[in-house]
Amino acid sequence: MGSNGRSQQMHQTRIDLPQDLRIQVIAVLNQSLASTLDLKTQVKQAHWNVKGMDFFQLHSLFDEMAEELEEYIDMVAERVTALGGMAMGTARTAASRSTLPEFPFDILNGQDHVMALADRYALYAKEVREAIDTTDELGDADTADLYTEISRAIDKRLWFLEAHLQTSAETLSLNGADSETETPKAKKTRAKK
Repeated sequence: MGSNGRSQQMHQTRIDLPQDLRIQVIAVLNQSLASTLDLKTQVKQAHWNVKGMDFFQLHSLFDEMAEELEEYIDMVAERVTALGGMAMGTARTAASRSTLPEFPFDILNGQDHVMALADRYALYAKEVREAIDTTDELGDADTADLYTEISRAIDKRLWFLEAHLQTSAETLSLNGADSETETPKAKKTRAKK
């Protein structure tokens, strides 16, 4: 059963964490590996297919985000193997084990891609924070620290994505979607239309 990803073949290591603990941490890491691989391919999907006025900016941003995720893929997979486990990092494994929803294939404009990625980054950030807690509770501070490093970067990327969307939300607010927070000048301008 070791070749199908359902059980973990362990290798000898001098790391002083008990094997039963390492097996549990490796399971968490392999779950993260699947979701991280999936997220990277979804970011590349957006990178390849984004259209519109913000094409160049978003095309470049998405490529940078995918490269960053590639680093996390290596970090997670190498931690699995350092703990004596087998990194389960094929595309088929990622597709079958990822917690993320499939990326929509019917979108082209930049804002739709940003929104889809922001949704997935938020889910991934939650998964990473849960992994911090789990690995910390298991007593593996090094793996928890690895996840903390990833978490900070993912939250920053989520902020970048949401910043694109917040500009659009502010425009909607000024056009009457939220008249309670609208400035008097904006209300007069809207009333004249």
